[in-house]
Amino acid sequence: MSFSGLMAREILPADGSRGALVGRVWRPEVSGPSVVAVRADADGDARVIDVTARFPTVSDLCEAKDAAAALRDAEGEDIGSLDAILANTPPDSRDAGRPWLLAPVDLQALKAAGVTFATSMLERVIEERARGDLAAAAAIRAEVERLVGHDLRRLKPGSAEAMALKEVLVAQGAWSQYLEVGIGPDAEIFTKGQPLSAVGCGADAGLHPDSHWNNPEPEVALAITSDQRIVGATLANDVNLRDFEGRSALLLGKAKDNNASCALGPFLRLFDETFGLDDVRRTTVSLEVTGTDGFRLEGTSPLAEISRAPEDLVGALMGRTHGYPDGAILLLGTMFAPIQDRHGPGLGFTHVEGDRVVVASPELGSLINRMRPCDACEPWSFGTRALMRNLAARGIL
Repeated sequence: MSFSGLMAREILPADGSRGALVGRVWRPEVSGPSVVAVRADADGDARVIDVTARFPTVSDLCEAKDAAAALRDAEGEDIGSLDAILANTPPDSRDAGRPWLLAPVDLQALKAAGVTFATSMLERVIEERARGDLAAAAAIRAEVERLVGHDLRRLKPGSAEAMALKEVLVAQGAWSQYLEVGIGPDAEIFTKGQPLSAVGCGADAGLHPDSHWNNPEPEVALAITSDQRIVGATLANDVNLRDFEGRSALLLGKAKDNNASCALGPFLRLFDETFGLDDVRRTTVSLEVTGTDGFRLEGTSPLAEISRAPEDLVGALMGRTHGYPDGAILLLGTMFAPIQDRHGPGLGFTHVEGDRVVVASPELGSLINRMRPCDACEPWSFGTRALMRNLAARGIL
């Protein structure tokens, strides 16, 4: 399925470029990435402004006292319309001599919170009991729901009520490591990928070629500074390999950190008078999967149903015991674990190569990717050393 013809109106938030939108664009003429602002021109069309001379990295911008105001005040070079740059982003239709869109973050650590919604928590328990066997999941799902119940959304993790439930489940032999982080006192925080490894909107997203049971995870990701301030948010697809992680939680690294397996974008929206953390709490993230086989899947993940408050997850990520001098991007988790049958009764959902995945919210726009095997996606070769050398050669550092 081709991604040619993507337009700015498909990916911008509902209020267009009114918010403080920051992104990154690859500029072939300088052989490297630029930090960009998305601004409307006199006709209301979205233009892309290179502000790298003021902010060499998105990490630098986020560390500013008021990042949104700093972005708005930054002067820069107009490098083209968002329509033109977005249309040139998909790998199979790209002109390598023209700019294309990248993930909107760079030096920040890519971290993720797991099992933060009751629905996905139960699916993780099912994965564990199925040992990664998709065909066994339906029967195990019925057993788990009988033991645990359907609705754990009102149960506060770490509360006396949660610990009482734990005692009952332990006595019944139904306790799980996923229930431990889902309703226990400690959140699960893991490394999703390395800095600079995420792919952006319009790029191919990666599935490990050995995986036969996997799904998208539509999420909101927060941008956090080195001093623990939450300064913005973007959309994320935390591609999940259910068979790998289901076989053993110790395979989490192999299940989560693969080439092109973290998609972020389309832009990082910085907090200002138009958008803040309360808007994140109220938003609903939607998912749409369209396959080349005619299959279609839709779902939603309301952030209001998250079990742990976003600021509590940030507190679990960093603090006196764990610092991130370049800041961090924290994926907040999803309640959406698709079980809709795709290949036959009881076989549930798994991706097919070529699936078009759209993760969207009104405030953050739409993150659009095509699913391919990791080894068929563009290889990640431009890391931190390359970025520093490129910026130095451009006279920016």
